[in-house]
Amino acid sequence: MNILVTGGLGFMGSNFIRHMLQTRSDVSILNFDKMTYAANPENLSDVEKHQQYSFVRGDIADRAAIERAVKDFHPDVIINYAAETHVDRSILEPEAFIGTDVLGTFHLLDVTRAQKISRFIQISTDEVYGSVETGESTEESPFDPSSPYAASKAGADHLIRAFIRTYGIPAIVTHACNNFGPYQYPEKLVPLFITNLIEEKKIPVYGTGLNIREWIFVLDHARAIAFLVEKGELGTVYNIGTGIRKTNLEIT
Repeated sequence: MNILVTGGLGFMGSNFIRHMLQTRSDVSILNFDKMTYAANPENLSDVEKHQQYSFVRGDIADRAAIERAVKDFHPDVIINYAAETHVDRSILEPEAFIGTDVLGTFHLLDVTRAQKISRFIQISTDEVYGSVETGESTEESPFDPSSPYAASKAGADHLIRAFIRTYGIPAIVTHACNNFGPYQYPEKLVPLFITNLIEEKKIPVYGTGLNIREWIFVLDHARAIAFLVEKGELGTVYNIGTGIRKTNLEIT
């Protein structure tokens, strides 16, 4: 099985790639990554010479680059981890988020359709649902994004659902809760707090710190995506969570 992973030098993508290479001898993986500030080649330095792994530098917003990679590699599955993801950055620079998260996803979908790829998996986020006052979001919950980042991911999700209905694209959308674990970029909550404490700096708890987040270890998320590669029902949305919910103050 050939799997094209976009954004594979990032936190979640690199953990997924390593998990697959460690557990599957029957897959070949092409990592297609733009190498933005959040991408770190060191995330996969231990597997860069693995015979089942290859890398191409490219931007999913570049249609021609995606087409070349697909035609050369002949993937059976495309998994889209590539995204601009930081909420605060999206408020300062929303255009980059629209370019990658919406336009980039469109190009991937259109190439999936044209090249008849067997399976497309979108790594989305629970932030498309917005804040939930009581209970929890389900796969049927309406979108209520509260930042340009969340809106860009919601826009990509809507495109995918439209392509499923209009063109019969064999796609799956996933919404994960907050990931944590090795190789996470230090602007995110857990590594930011840890690195600040190591450096004897104060840590930024926003507001009262009583906002509740649900957390999943990144390798558990990788295992969920690996399961969907094999057994996920096409045309379906999956929320990926744990039920483990903590206030930001508890995490602190």
